[in-house]
Amino acid sequence: MDPQIELAPPELLGWAGRPTLMATAHQHDDLEINFVAEGGTMLYLFGGEPVEIGPGSVAAFWAAVPHQLVANSATRAHWVHVPFATFLGWGLPTALVGRLLSGMPLIAPPTAAMDADSANFTQWAADLSSVQPERRRILLLEVEARVRRLALDAPQAPVHRYTGGDPALRHVVTMARHIAEHFREPLTVADVAAAARLHPNYAMTHFGKIVRTTIIDYLTRCRLAEGRRLLVTTDLPIAAVASDSGFSSVSRFYAAFKNECGVPPAAYRRHHR
Repeated sequence: MDPQIELAPPELLGWAGRPTLMATAHQHDDLEINFVAEGGTMLYLFGGEPVEIGPGSVAAFWAAVPHQLVANSATRAHWVHVPFATFLGWGLPTALVGRLLSGMPLIAPPTAAMDADSANFTQWAADLSSVQPERRRILLLEVEARVRRLALDAPQAPVHRYTGGDPALRHVVTMARHIAEHFREPLTVADVAAAARLHPNYAMTHFGKIVRTTIIDYLTRCRLAEGRRLLVTTDLPIAAVASDSGFSSVSRFYAAFKNECGVPPAAYRRHHR
């Protein structure tokens, strides 16, 4: 799994294999769908929350939210990435789109797994390698239908609390959760460290070892994910989007947005609206 940030992939993507731990949290502006086909559980740190995807489970989430695979016992999984514009074009129920864009993943428990999931994900991987446009059209229709079914089967409230045995990971989960809950507010490294009852230097060391980025960079990514959500789902002026996303000034928002997304906020809004 490529840990680099890739915003707005140009086409539908998909692959299968043994999951590998991610060197750092990353983002890519699309709908990501995971299916654990064999083995145990994948544990993501997703937008400040631990998210477990167990054997036979299907999950979908907006990948612009910073996420990182930090623990894994699955031996084979499937991934499908649907471009953001395609996802928006499906015309899914407003509540479902709002849930995904607010950073809440859809995860169906293994008890809600479909017998056809393994065969379908395998077929989709084959269709993705096809040069026939009709196969890709069929693939998109089937993926859309699977996401709609997933929305019916997924619990409405995600499970948040991580109780694993790794103390360092528990501290990092606490800090990432604090960032996710307070990124709209003025926030310092000391504030984040205090949430985990750590000295700031110790907190930065822990965070860097597991998430492979700084606390400030992770905070900026969370603010940018919120900025993209507001640009697509509201008509707020750019200045209000910047403020509501936690940026101290419009100029800081513009600079961070252009650096990560490659285009100014207004151009991003036009493209996706």
